[in-house]
Amino acid sequence: MAKRSAAPEAAPKRRVGALVGVALVGLVVALALAGALLPWLAPKSLAGRDATTFAAAAVFAASYLALAVGKIPGLAIDRAGVALVGACLMVVSGALPLADAYKAVDLDTLTLLLGMMIVVANLRLSGFFALANAWVVRRAHRPLLLLAAITLVSGAFSAFLVNDAICLVLAPLVLDLTVALRRNPVPYLLAVALASNVGSTATITGNPQNIMIGSLSQIPYGKFAAALTPVALAGLVLTVLLVAVLHRGEFFTGAKLQARLPRYRANKALMLRALVGTAAMVGLFFAGQPPAKAAIIVGALLLLTRRVRSERVYAEIDWSLLLMFAGLFIIVAGAQRALLSQDAIDAVARLHLDRVPVLAGVTAVLSNLVSNVPAVLMIKPFVAALPDQTLAWLTVAMASTLAGNFTVLGSIANLIVVQRAAGRGVTISFWAYFRVGAPLTVLTILLGVAWLSR
Repeated sequence: MAKRSAAPEAAPKRRVGALVGVALVGLVVALALAGALLPWLAPKSLAGRDATTFAAAAVFAASYLALAVGKIPGLAIDRAGVALVGACLMVVSGALPLADAYKAVDLDTLTLLLGMMIVVANLRLSGFFALANAWVVRRAHRPLLLLAAITLVSGAFSAFLVNDAICLVLAPLVLDLTVALRRNPVPYLLAVALASNVGSTATITGNPQNIMIGSLSQIPYGKFAAALTPVALAGLVLTVLLVAVLHRGEFFTGAKLQARLPRYRANKALMLRALVGTAAMVGLFFAGQPPAKAAIIVGALLLLTRRVRSERVYAEIDWSLLLMFAGLFIIVAGAQRALLSQDAIDAVARLHLDRVPVLAGVTAVLSNLVSNVPAVLMIKPFVAALPDQTLAWLTVAMASTLAGNFTVLGSIANLIVVQRAAGRGVTISFWAYFRVGAPLTVLTILLGVAWLSR
């Protein structure tokens, strides 16, 4: 009976939330239109210029709030849609001319993301990830060894092939595996999510924010990897230790793993092409070729096949992520043009962002408030004013990535794992994640700060 009465009580609250959400959206749209019309009606008026500035601030704040929450109550719109609407309102308000909005979109970042998604799609469709997972598991005869193997696989693949895509692939495989072995799937799925974030710290192509940082900073791929790989490796060890210690009943029992693993089909010819392409791409990265150029060329060449229809590859690509990035670039460019004065830059400079611990702390907090990709874009203008930009960007990459482990909402990779588990009836609660993710975040960021400050 209690369950039946809860729904009617919740319905009015949902309706109020929806009305508030729609009203706020209407207000922001009205402010954007006012920002566009007042300068046109009174071109020499101070009120017109103030209206544009105020409209840009409202669009920026509303967009980032909606991005942080992930939705707008009362509207069926996701983060990509929010970014697109916010970008359009920045142009409508007059904060950013359309020509400058086009220039604000970093095509290198979008190109690299697209190329990486095509490569990962080919690897997945060939059956490579399933076979690699099964090969490792057959050699892990105890739960603790299995945990270490899953952590290593998730972290290593995420370092080179974008952690979100790796979680999409590994989460269902690990679910199948733990069910077949009759083990509790939650700690192993936690390892997939946590390790994907930690491992992705190591390289420019590990996650979306690092891809953006690589494009903005122009740090060579090898130099980036040399600086942050030690942090990622130590973080993976910490991941295994924390998950094992906080789930002692699963890992310290002396149990042996014995089960018939599910059979996986593989297209050997397609797998060989995908592996050769991946190896060539990573080799080009370390050889100093622009990552975007290498990734998109290899991705395009992998489409030349008779074995897989292109539509199947396109279905694997996260088009909404690309759209969200494009919108975010425009939102931040509009806010920077309309709101960021020299006085504001000087005020932020007094926070001593040139110090690694301070910059890491600010980045980590900001990443958990608005998510890591928007956080990187927000902090970009202030990094540009720092004396050692290479160290600053490495610090931002380290902190924004590792901060994603703090809560289940900290990164898209976490949400992918939780949603895939929920679809199979396995619940990963906020607390189940937080009790491991929070201490791991603090320890790995402290470790990263110590390493970069040496």
